[in-house]
Amino acid sequence: MQPGRFSRTAEFMALFRALESARPAQKALFRDPLAEGFIDPALRRLIRWSAVPLIGLLLRAFIDRFWPGARTSAVARTRLIDDWVTEAGATGRQVVLLGAGFDSRAWRLPGLSGLPVFEVDHASTAAEKSGRISALGADPSRVVSVPIDFNRDKLPDRLAAAGFDKSKVTIVVWEGVTNYLTESAVRSVLAWAGTLAPGSRLAFTYIHSLVLSDATSFEGAARILLAVSRVGEPWTFGLLPELVPNCLAQFGLRIIEDLGADDYRARYFGKKASRMRGYAFYRAALAVVDVANA
Repeated sequence: MQPGRFSRTAEFMALFRALESARPAQKALFRDPLAEGFIDPALRRLIRWSAVPLIGLLLRAFIDRFWPGARTSAVARTRLIDDWVTEAGATGRQVVLLGAGFDSRAWRLPGLSGLPVFEVDHASTAAEKSGRISALGADPSRVVSVPIDFNRDKLPDRLAAAGFDKSKVTIVVWEGVTNYLTESAVRSVLAWAGTLAPGSRLAFTYIHSLVLSDATSFEGAARILLAVSRVGEPWTFGLLPELVPNCLAQFGLRIIEDLGADDYRARYFGKKASRMRGYAFYRAALAVVDVANA
């Protein structure tokens, strides 16, 4: 991301959530009433028009053709992580959103209403978000903002200064971030997560490392890689799914689920998922701090 600018990919994610929220209640995977406020005003008319069934269908089809699989993967993984977070909220005592972007879970998930939420992100994105949250009439003090550069700053120090208590069972969400980092930055965050209270959970996303060395191995990947590079946010890091369990085990973390985009689309879109192409390289995983390592 370029200095002084908020994340454009965070805005794209908000666009996809807003489009999903404009669908009829019986069809939408979730409701995010704040998402529309995070996108460019010129695009907000499209969101309102998309509530008209035919216009919405054509708009979603256009996006899916231009960015193969990006929208369907984004909304399905949003719902997946919502479900993981809601389940973890029964035992969690605090929440950390790493690379929070324009995430609105602190305001829209009832299960988090009584928990302190720490949002960790680049200062430019955090400042932009705070202003937009206030303009939407939501309370920005609902979260503790923790500015950071994941490639340079020490996460434990930043969080401790913000009042984070590592002795409490924690829900950590690290969505849409690892693919922009260095290997050392990713390992540093995983090492920190492994030191949290036993039972703490980490929901994170990553890309299949093969997409970085051979984009032709996944349908539509070359177009997506070009798109993120053009907005100044190129992807730099990936993992091989078969190596993830052992990688996490080094840090005292145990995998609960690790799903590719095709898997989580099938979970939430059912039979319709068989017609959804692209983004198969994108994955979402849930891990727990293993009690055996306490």
